[in-house]
Amino acid sequence: MDWLTNGFDTAQQCLFESVIQPVMFATGMAGLLEDGYAATGWLLVGLLQLVVMLAIIAPLQRWRPVEPLLDRAAVRTDIVYTLIHRLGLFRLALFFSVDPLWDAFFGALRMDGISTFHLDALWPGVTDLPWVSLLVYLAVFDFLDYWIHRGQHHFEWWWRLHSLHHSQRQMTMWSDNRNHLLDDLLRDAIVVTVAQLIGVAPGQFVAIVALTQLSENFHHANLRVWFGRWGERLWVSPRFHRLHHAIGIGHESVAMRPVRSPSKVMAERYVQVEPIQKPVTVLGGCNFGVLLPWWDILFRTANFELRYDPTGVRDQVQPGPDGRVRNYGRGVWAQQWRGVLRLLGKA
Repeated sequence: MDWLTNGFDTAQQCLFESVIQPVMFATGMAGLLEDGYAATGWLLVGLLQLVVMLAIIAPLQRWRPVEPLLDRAAVRTDIVYTLIHRLGLFRLALFFSVDPLWDAFFGALRMDGISTFHLDALWPGVTDLPWVSLLVYLAVFDFLDYWIHRGQHHFEWWWRLHSLHHSQRQMTMWSDNRNHLLDDLLRDAIVVTVAQLIGVAPGQFVAIVALTQLSENFHHANLRVWFGRWGERLWVSPRFHRLHHAIGIGHESVAMRPVRSPSKVMAERYVQVEPIQKPVTVLGGCNFGVLLPWWDILFRTANFELRYDPTGVRDQVQPGPDGRVRNYGRGVWAQQWRGVLRLLGKA
């Protein structure tokens, strides 16, 4: 643990002093050097993640793909999303817009004598074991992510944003960051608030985020791989998560709803008529786990079928109630704009 931490700190210091600090001095941001040093850590994590993706996950995709890539333009759009997040552009926007609000809120709590507690301190000796402490927080945040994910699929307004993530019909290791920025902002607000409340150390938080993101890159990959009967129940695999993205399986359920034809409405005034039952799709789905399938098993949302189905959203390939197929946009800005329109009920 020490050699890993020391190596990362040395690399962060070198990157900051050789690249980031001169840029900050040149642009008149010398008063933000401490924040710039923290941002350098996130940038370094993102660069290391990109190296792992290109050196390990990309060859695996070429070795055993689920399907051939027929829409490379859609994949290039996902690459743009990944670079925005991993190179710190999204985090930089948060720094200037939302972070000051979080800092002011938690600063006010501390001024009033309300301090956060450290979850790992509940067990004597855990704080002296960094790896154990990290695993405790990793499980806690994964449990939180499970319920955030359930919310994204349960609430109609949230699904209108989150459905952009599911609109990719050519899943690859780049697909994890295809999200609406408002969706990302809401999730990050929840995660950061919980991190502050349970007292996770900044270094541990960076490690948890890095490990989670890299694992998500892997299980979004165009990779025909599963971990076997028992391995599938220990860690989310590409097969397990692909089923969550499968059309008609992973993000919707089928329910029977009563439907009455206009001709029977008048008849029901005089004669009791049993409504016709018609299957309709409703929000639901399976395999919401981000890292651990344990929560899906516990809350009965797990699907361990060994299958690899086409991915996307049903309304991309089948007309909706208005008789039209939904357009999610092609480029980043088009997708972001159409997400806002969906949220407002206009697309």
